[in-house]
Amino acid sequence: MDWESIIKRGVESDELDYKSAQNWNKLSRTGRAKFARHCMALANTKGGYVVIGVSEDAAGKPSVFTGMTEEESLSFDPSEIGNFVNRFSDPQVEFTVERPVVDGKQYVVLDIKRFSQLPHVCTGGCDHELQQGVFYIRTTDASSRPAYRASEIHALIQRAMRNQRELLGRMIRGLLYENHAGVNPADESQSRFDEEIRHSRGFFQKFINPQNNILQLEFTIRPSEHIAERFSLSDLRLYAEEACKYYQDALFIRPAELRQAYFTNVSLRYADNCKVWQFYNSGLFHFQYAVKIPDQLSYSKLCDFTAEIMDFTAELYAVSGFNEEHLNIQLILNHTENLKLQFPHQDEQQNDMICRIPEIKITKNYSAADFISGHLEHTATLIRNICERFNVSDGKHKDLEERISQHLNHPEQD
Repeated sequence: MDWESIIKRGVESDELDYKSAQNWNKLSRTGRAKFARHCMALANTKGGYVVIGVSEDAAGKPSVFTGMTEEESLSFDPSEIGNFVNRFSDPQVEFTVERPVVDGKQYVVLDIKRFSQLPHVCTGGCDHELQQGVFYIRTTDASSRPAYRASEIHALIQRAMRNQRELLGRMIRGLLYENHAGVNPADESQSRFDEEIRHSRGFFQKFINPQNNILQLEFTIRPSEHIAERFSLSDLRLYAEEACKYYQDALFIRPAELRQAYFTNVSLRYADNCKVWQFYNSGLFHFQYAVKIPDQLSYSKLCDFTAEIMDFTAELYAVSGFNEEHLNIQLILNHTENLKLQFPHQDEQQNDMICRIPEIKITKNYSAADFISGHLEHTATLIRNICERFNVSDGKHKDLEERISQHLNHPEQD
């Protein structure tokens, strides 16, 4: 077995999970339950590996190869791990514990075998990590979660049927045809996009502290249909580079970020300590930004930021070939209650433009052709919609479209 290539692959997948160096004997019950969930999920999918001794870098990539101490390595005793994992799994998960040495550093690898007859069902709950009565699976975005879609349960059962056709006949009728009949394709697409967004949000939370004094902005564009392999990874970078035409100090996406962006299994991703954006091969674009809540939100910066978002994404969906398909656009601002909006040359002491709600959420639906051709008008509408939440009258927006166009065409003057 080429353990070095597995350990240094640097990208989690439906067959590979990384964990930082740790001692099994010192893990909490919740920490051990996470291992049990990953083991069942991998066994129910393709089998695979849990590599222990690799930490994440600042961008969240598993690329820091620390290795493990002798004590940490020996703590992963197969009997101890098996006793805990299989307390929650029926049938038992088959695995071996390997201890390869790469570049002089000790690692532990749990080599998980794919189920041979029946898929593994979780037989008991444990904190928030394990839920009784579910089948855990491993997804391409490296999540270990319950199977809840008809297609996932169908695939799980089909694999089991090769070995236990008669035994699983009743399960097929019960799980597939009775409980999951009449699945709407639109609902299926929505569910798949929602899962990608949840995973992206979870990744973003690694970089920020969940405090009330953090202003969070989230911007999402999704097509009407989820096509898992709509674009290749190389296509994603090409389209993003063609769409990015901003200067070095842009508020939204800067050229330097594209150079630092990297591929996951399903997306082109950029991450730093306040911003994460991802362009998925399904066509989903998801952007998240966090900053300490300012004393007052600048109207000028809000306009410029929104203009850059809409201009970039309009170009992105143009160069990636969207035309007739509909696009759903959503902008969310969190922790906005009592935040003031500051217009240029306005007396701060007399500012009564205050948001009274904790979250601003705006959703729009456009045909791709309309969004691409009319993005200046749609940008102005979006800015007005945001400002309405600050009790700003429409008359305050003087020459808004001209201001947007000037910023996009002459950014160096801002």
